[in-house]
Amino acid sequence: MSPPLLSIAGLRARRRDRSAQPILRDVSLTLAAGEVHGILGESGAGKSTVAKAILGLVPRGIRITDGRILLDGRNLLALDSRSLRRILGAEAALIPQDPSTALNPGRRVGAQLTDGLRLWRGLSAAAADRRALALLEEVQIREPARVMWLYPHELSGGMRQRVLIAAAFALEPKLVIADEPTTALDVTVQKQILRLIRVMQTRHRTAVLFVTHALGVAAQICDTLTLLFMGKVMEQGPAADILLAPRHAYTRALLAANPRHDRPASSPEPIPEPVIAACKAEVAASDRADAEHG
Repeated sequence: MSPPLLSIAGLRARRRDRSAQPILRDVSLTLAAGEVHGILGESGAGKSTVAKAILGLVPRGIRITDGRILLDGRNLLALDSRSLRRILGAEAALIPQDPSTALNPGRRVGAQLTDGLRLWRGLSAAAADRRALALLEEVQIREPARVMWLYPHELSGGMRQRVLIAAAFALEPKLVIADEPTTALDVTVQKQILRLIRVMQTRHRTAVLFVTHALGVAAQICDTLTLLFMGKVMEQGPAADILLAPRHAYTRALLAANPRHDRPASSPEPIPEPVIAACKAEVAASDRADAEHG
């Protein structure tokens, strides 16, 4: 059996302020080549912190205190910033959450696609233009030659997200991190974008770490899932098993809050307070156990 492409083991993070509040509590997960693994949780669960830790983008107010992040066997947390940029620039890519702010408003779409191709692949201007045009065609943008010359504000939100997907897959990365890429889109466009990410992932044989707060979104695209609550893994495993037979009360509550998990939900019901209280108690007990053994 091949080793996983991405392996996160015992990842812990805390705030740098006086509270030293834990943000990630012993998070571990693996992601195989060609797999879509979802990190699911409500706001504040720590899911985006995991993604940012992989990319070396943890905010200054948070510090990683323990753990390993192995990408193709290399511990990213042990690398200096230059080595990390060199590896991630060629082997990992990000599909950000908000397409309205992720693109440079002052530069044409084509130029924003060709920059990485010229920098990381050494393509000539003409070759980079041809590759960018092919990428826009691949993400099903109509009139790609015209779109190359447009500015981001001239595109719809769905088209901007398609451009970002094209940019993410441009360098044939081993890993794509999708950080809530459909949150700013309406339900119809969400479905189209999810389907497109799956098509691109399959075609390019890329692993995808998919960050989301929406169970309905995760159900459509993820092969495996990790559910986080206050930075602690509550449940983990094949998506089908978790959706059909959840073991943890938190997962069952999420399912109950969004019973139609075969489609995105715009406004799921809130998790019942007794379930939240029980989860907080579980996290507190885990913290006490760690303190006793630390």
